Amino acid sequence: MKRNANAVWNGSGKEGKGTVSSQSGTLKDTQYSYKSRFEDGTGTNPEELVAAAHAGCFTMKLSFVLGEAGFTPDKLETTSTINFENGVLTESHLTVKGKVPGISKEKFDECVKDAEKNCPISKALNMKITSEATLEQ
Repeated sequence: MKRNANAVWNGSGKEGKGTVSSQSGTLKDTQYSYKSRFEDGTGTNPEELVAAAHAGCFTMKLSFVLGEAGFTPDKLETTSTINFENGVLTESHLTVKGKVPGISKEKFDECVKDAEKNCPISKALNMKITSEATLEQ
């Protein structure tokens, strides 16, 4: 399986602007710029897209890990916070809240660590990855 996305940039790094599009069409000529990346401008940015990819991948992997352990989640909700310092992505911190009937907090935490370590995006990222988990009743 192969997936793709493309980017188009016009102009200089600071004054220019660009768009990103994804194969699925979910992103279609989505605007990004220096301001959306480094200030509070309108549009997306690469770091936000990495955070979205990591949150989505981790959450789906966690669902699979829980299933392999005999649990079906009612709901999993994850936020990935990406640190971007001095031009380098340094960390992704995953904050997950889960509602999983019949699971202990210890087993949930074990499954979270497994998913954190083994989701494909975690494996692709060359940065520190951390997580914290809350189990809702």
